[in-house]
Amino acid sequence: MVIVVTENVPPRLRGRLAIWLLEIRAGVYVGDVSKRIREMIWEQVTALAQEGNAVMAWATNTESGFDFQTYGENRRVPIDYDGLRLVSFKPIEAASLTGEKAL
Repeated sequence: MVIVVTENVPPRLRGRLAIWLLEIRAGVYVGDVSKRIREMIWEQVTALAQEGNAVMAWATNTESGFDFQTYGENRRVPIDYDGLRLVSFKPIEAASLTGEKAL
């Protein structure tokens, strides 16, 4: 299973994602594709996202059972903690300096 979540991306990328994955909510795509197709989808995301951001998560044989990668500016930052992928948050001040909205 593959999940892609996008924010503020052009309609062209949303259309490309809809070819391979099902859009279950605005900007949230799911599907069951091969590793090769997953990598091709990620190439499309990085090439077409422009000022937007995206995250892709997929099932894999790891301790957590999944892995993920991100693209673009976001307050959430992936970190590696003893081989486990976690998500850290930038301080609100850092987010406001880069023009991001604080949650």
